[in-house]
Amino acid sequence: MQLWTRPFDNPICSLTALFVVWKSLILVIACCSPGPGYDTSTSLLLPTGEGRNLPTIFQHIVGRLTRWDAFYFVKAANRGYLFEQEWAFGWGFTRIIALGTAGLERIGVAHYDGVEAVVAICIAHFAHFLSVLLLFSLTFAVFPGSTTRFAFTAAALHIISPAGIFLSAPYAESSCALFAFAGCLAFAKSFTTERASATAKHDFLLFGSGVLFGISTTFRSNGILNGLLLLEEAFRVLLSLKDDFQMARIRRLIASGLGGLSVAFGFLLPQYISYSDFCREESVAILRPWCTKPLPSIYTFVQEHYWNVGLFRYWTLSNLPLFMLAAPMLVMMSISGVWGFGSNRQTQHATNKQPKRAEEGFPILRNLATSQLLFTLITFTTAHVQIITRTSSAFPVWLWYSTVSSQKGNALVGNVAKFMVMYAVIQGGLFASFLPPA
Repeated sequence: MQLWTRPFDNPICSLTALFVVWKSLILVIACCSPGPGYDTSTSLLLPTGEGRNLPTIFQHIVGRLTRWDAFYFVKAANRGYLFEQEWAFGWGFTRIIALGTAGLERIGVAHYDGVEAVVAICIAHFAHFLSVLLLFSLTFAVFPGSTTRFAFTAAALHIISPAGIFLSAPYAESSCALFAFAGCLAFAKSFTTERASATAKHDFLLFGSGVLFGISTTFRSNGILNGLLLLEEAFRVLLSLKDDFQMARIRRLIASGLGGLSVAFGFLLPQYISYSDFCREESVAILRPWCTKPLPSIYTFVQEHYWNVGLFRYWTLSNLPLFMLAAPMLVMMSISGVWGFGSNRQTQHATNKQPKRAEEGFPILRNLATSQLLFTLITFTTAHVQIITRTSSAFPVWLWYSTVSSQKGNALVGNVAKFMVMYAVIQGGLFASFLPPA
C-alpha cells in the first residue's frame, strides 16, 4: 500500500507497480474486445496444419495484439523481407524478433507456429519498461538537482503514453524509445562540469550515444533526428579548437564524428541490404524505379508509392477526422518544443536548480526540443498525421513540459493524463478488433 500512498520513497518499485497495473489493464481490454474485426490476416500467423500450435491463451493474445502493421513485423521476422513494401517496417525490430526466436530454439524451446508474435510482444513490453527506467534517470541528467517527484512524474506519464497498446503490441515504438533514451543518457553522461577534464571514458560515452541512436534508427527512421545532438557537439568542439587547441578536444571531436557516422549507418544499413536484394541486375529482370536514383532509398520510395506519403498529400477533407484525432499531441509537441527551445531560466525555475547547474542540461534539452519540433512539423505536413500519438513516445521533452507545468500549479498535467488514459483505453479496444485509428 505504501507504493501508492508514498510512491517517492521507493520510486523504482512504484513505477514498476504502476507499469504492471497499466499493462494488465491494456491487455484485459484487448483480450475482451469483441469479434475478429474486418481483417483476419492475423490468422495466417496461426496455421492449424502440421505445425505445433501455441496454447489457446497465447493464440488469443497474439490474435488480439498482432494487428495492423504488427502483422508485417512478425511476418518479416519469420521469413525475412520478401516484398518491397515490407521495407517500410523497421529492419532492426524484425531482426531482434528473429534473434529472440532463434535464441529460444537454441535453449531447447520447441518451435510453435506464431512464436515470433509472442517474442515480439515480450520485447515490446520489456523495452517499454526499460525506457521508463531510463527516462527516470535521464531526467536527473538533463535537469541536475531536480526532485524525485519531478523525475517520477515524467516517467509515470511515459507509462500511460498516448501510444497505448502500440507499446504492448508487436510494434517498434517501445524499442525505438528505449535506445533513444539510452543514447540521450549516454550523451548527457559524456559531459563533465569542467570540459577540460573530459576523459577517454566520456569520449567513449559520446561515441556510444551515437551507436545507440543508430540502433534506434533501425527500429524507426525518426531516430535519426537524435543525431542533431552529436552534430551540434561536433561543431561546438570544432569552433572551440581555434581558441584552445587541446588533444582532449581533438579526441572528443573524433568521438562525436564517429558517433554521427553510427547514426547514419543505422539508417543506411537497411537501405544497402534492400538495394542488394532488389537492384542487382543479374538477379532481377527489371530494375525498380528507386534503384536508378542518385540516392536510392527503398524506405522513402515505399512510403511514397504504397502509402502516398508526401508533402501535403494527406491534407484531404476525408482525413480531417484524423487531423482532429492528432490535434492534442500536435499542440502538446509544438508548445513543449518551443518551451524546451527557450531560455534555461524556465528549466531553472521549474526544477529549483542553482543557476550554474541549470546551464549543464540546457543544451541537451534545447537540442531534443529542436528534434521534437522538426518531427512534429514533418508529421503534420508530410506523414499520416495520426501516427504522432504513438511516435511521440520516443520524445521526452513534452513529458518534461507537462511535469513542469504541473509544478507551476497548471492543471495541464492532469488534463494530459486524463486524455492519455481515455485515449489508450478506447484505442486498445478498437485496435484489438482491427478497427481504426491505427
